[in-house]
Amino acid sequence: MELHTELLVFANWSTLVVCMVLKFPQILAVMASKSVEGLSLGSVLLEVTGFLVFLRYQMYYEYPMETYLEYPILIAQDAVLLLFILYYTGSTRNALAYSGIFFGLWNILVLKKWIIDIALNLCTLISASSKFLQLQHLWHTQDSGQASAMTWGMATYTCATRIFTTLMTTGDIAVLIRFIVMLLLNCWIVFAILKYRKKPEDKKKGD
Repeated sequence: MELHTELLVFANWSTLVVCMVLKFPQILAVMASKSVEGLSLGSVLLEVTGFLVFLRYQMYYEYPMETYLEYPILIAQDAVLLLFILYYTGSTRNALAYSGIFFGLWNILVLKKWIIDIALNLCTLISASSKFLQLQHLWHTQDSGQASAMTWGMATYTCATRIFTTLMTTGDIAVLIRFIVMLLLNCWIVFAILKYRKKPEDKKKGD
């Protein structure tokens, strides 16, 4: 029993610590290069949507806070990354519109119980779609650009730990399925980033 508790505490806190810096490698790469090449705007928007729905669901059903505490942190980091993408693509005028949409979504989700339940099932599809958009972008450009393998690698770890904590606490099947799907897709993205990463000599040839 003690070992089970210790593993659960480690999984929860290690997930939180990793998520506190999860997007940092990606954000720093964008800041250093002043480019968002290799990143998909649609992917980030869908990811934020998925995070908001999942966080609202966990709060609605009053699940243990330690099982979802990282999501406000991830949303904040994604918001920063989104602002960089909008800035470097000349679309900062859309920031207010996106903020309004996310605010409206946050409030609509809890109007009725069936809304939040359906939303969580759609959340897996939304989050999976965000991964596929990133994969599609990588396939199309054949260049991972500023996409960070470290960020996606850390995301893979947090999905693995959340599979464990979900099994040990709430046992929510919908949540469990979501994390399994996300784990597999995150692994795929890491592989794609590494595969399409250009070597220094390749970049010189392109120049």
